[in-house]
This record gives sequence, C-alpha cells and structure tokens, in this order.
Amino acid sequence: MPLSPLLVVADQVAGSLRILNLPDGQESSVIDGRHLAEHAGFLALPRSRTAFVDDRAGELVVLDPYGPAHGRPLIETTVPVAVPAEHLAADPTGTRLAVTTGLGHHEEAWSDLVTAVDLRAPGGPDAVRFRARTGEPGVTLTGSDDPLIVLRHREPGLLAAYRHTDALGTTPGCPRPEPRSTLSLPDDDGHGDAHDPYTRRLFTAAGSGVHRVRYEGADLVPEAPLPWIGPGRGYYLRLDPARRLLWSGIRSGPPEPDLWHRWDNDAWWHHLDSGHTGRLPLGPGLVFRLAVAARHIAYARVHPDGDELVLVEPGQSPRISARIALPAMSGAPQQGTTPWDGVQRRAIAASPAGSLIAVTRGGHGEVELVDADRPDQRHTLTVPTPLDEGGRLTLLYPDDPAHADTVGR
Repeated sequence: MPLSPLLVVADQVAGSLRILNLPDGQESSVIDGRHLAEHAGFLALPRSRTAFVDDRAGELVVLDPYGPAHGRPLIETTVPVAVPAEHLAADPTGTRLAVTTGLGHHEEAWSDLVTAVDLRAPGGPDAVRFRARTGEPGVTLTGSDDPLIVLRHREPGLLAAYRHTDALGTTPGCPRPEPRSTLSLPDDDGHGDAHDPYTRRLFTAAGSGVHRVRYEGADLVPEAPLPWIGPGRGYYLRLDPARRLLWSGIRSGPPEPDLWHRWDNDAWWHHLDSGHTGRLPLGPGLVFRLAVAARHIAYARVHPDGDELVLVEPGQSPRISARIALPAMSGAPQQGTTPWDGVQRRAIAASPAGSLIAVTRGGHGEVELVDADRPDQRHTLTVPTPLDEGGRLTLLYPDDPAHADTVGR
C-alpha cells in the first residue's frame, strides 16, 4: 500500500508535535515535551526527513516521520546546540548543518554562538559551538565536500565564511575563530537567505535588492544584485527547486507597524536560469512566509476584512489562480496594533512533491488543508492544542524533493 503524505504540526507554546496522515488528518504519532524554535522552523532533509531545534532542551532533533512504517524510530537522532535558535541550514547532502542564535525573549541581541553539526561524524553525530558576532545572523552552507558556513550579519552588513571542518575542530570553550573570508554588504537590513548549489550562488534579501554572491573555494565573489522592481522589499526568500525560481513576498506602504493593514504585498520571483524577474500584487495586510507546492506557490494573507490563502500559478507570467477565504482567528491582529506581538498568526506548508497546502488557524487548534489543483476540495483538521502564535508546519511526501531547499523554513 503506498504511503500517504504526512503533516507535522508543531505547537511550540504547548510543547508538542503531532504527525497527521493526509488527507484525513488521522494522527499517527505524538511527541510531547518538544518546543520547536519558531523562527528557525523546519529544515527538510533527504529521505523525507526533517530537522528542527528544541529551544527549551537546546537540541537539534532529526525526525524520520516515515521511519515507524519501516521499523525505524521516529526520532532519528538528537544533537546539543546553542539556543535560542534563529536560523538553521544544511549543505546539499543534508549531513552538515549549522544553527545560529538570536534574541529569544530579549529586546537586544546578546548571544554570539553558532553551532556546527556533523550528522555522519565517526562515532555518531557531533556538534561544536563557536563564537561569531552578536546579532541575528542568517546562515547558508555551500555545496562541496568541505562546505563553508556563511553567516549573514546586519549592522553593518557582512557575509563571513567559515570552513565547516574548521568549525568542528574548534577547541573547547567556544572561542572566536577568524572567518576564512568576508564580504561587506551595502545594506544593514538583510533578512532572508537562499542557496543554489547548481550555480554556486548565495542570495540574501535586503532593502536595496537581493544580493548575489558566488563562492569559489573559500572566496565570496559579489555579483550584481537583483531588483525588487518597484517599492518595498522582501523579508523572506525561498528557493523553488522544482522550477529553479527564487520567491519572496514584497512589503511596501507605510512603515509604521500599527498601520500593517495598509501594507501592500506582492509576490516576487526570479528565474535562476533565464534571469527573468517579476512581481504580482497579492493584496493589503500581512503576508510573510510562503509555501512551494508541485504546481503552485501559496501565500497566507491576514487582513481585518478577512484572511485568505492566495495561490499563484508559476510559469512564464505567474498569475493568481485562486483566492480561498480562511476562517477568522479570535485574537487576530487588529488595526492600530502591531501584527506580531501577543496576537494569533498563521503558519503555512506545502511540498514540491504534491498539491496539498496546509495553513493554521492560530489559537483554534485547526489546520485548513487545501488541494491546490482542486481548490474546492478542502478539509479542516483539528489538534488538541490551540496552536497559539500559529504553530509551525511541515508537509512531507515519500521521496520528497524539498531538501533541495537547504535553509530552514
């Protein structure tokens, strides 16, 4: 019997993960006492596995959601890492990882620890911590037998590259090693990273555009940035491995957070091979993370007049194929307040292996499941915890190719 798609539902506030069979939502596994690092999210790994950081335990957790069906444990391994986890990434093999630390529940940056992880180290998985620069660095790993850990710093903008093998050889005591190479960025507001191993390029989103860097050995070589093609900027960047595209959501309009309902949002894309770049209006409100499905890109839009799931059909000229109304959230962001402090949110997930898209209803313990190929086919799945702050999701298929995107989402 073929294996069904699986949805991993994390309630980082309640401290639980549930694995649901799709599309019926039947619960197959539960892990209690795990508090996923919401900002770092889930990282897709080869063989339909996924990784996340438990912010309370200070551990990287590798899940094998299809493992129990084949006699393997659900939790493949755990490795100690520094927390609070800000970003999580892997090399293209999915065996060498890095975790950066961020603010947690603090107003100012205070941690400068980075953790390098080797899942195939002799004797079992290994992790070593070293110090870099205090802040909220993004991270990517290059594709080679000895990859670089490339940290993206803000204020001032800088890329700093460390050999993964050097990091694993760091002495005890969390020293501060010198990077193999650095590259200044013209912006102090970098937010959003991606890696394309085929062109050996790294990408980082900033106010002036998407900065492109080619890596040659340990050297980082700048290239001309990609434009946003209009007002605003993207705060999120994602590789679409199925179509060789970069995607983001551009936010423009008044800068004040309490005027978020007047923000304009556009889908932005760049074709990695043809060089074609464009954008498409999504509507006003709050749009942040996006999800990549087999034949669609999905955005969740939050607005006081009603929330919706927006489906974009990629192609030569991407277009919006459907707008699907989502049930309202009690505790949703309101006009005159910020859209992310003490309010409910939505998480979204899909896979390039299939057409299913999942989006949460924060505070209600519900997940709306939509088939993007047949938008009228939708189901409401429920879990016994409220999914406060939106929870986090990852959606998996057998032989899932999502690990070609090597940055945690």
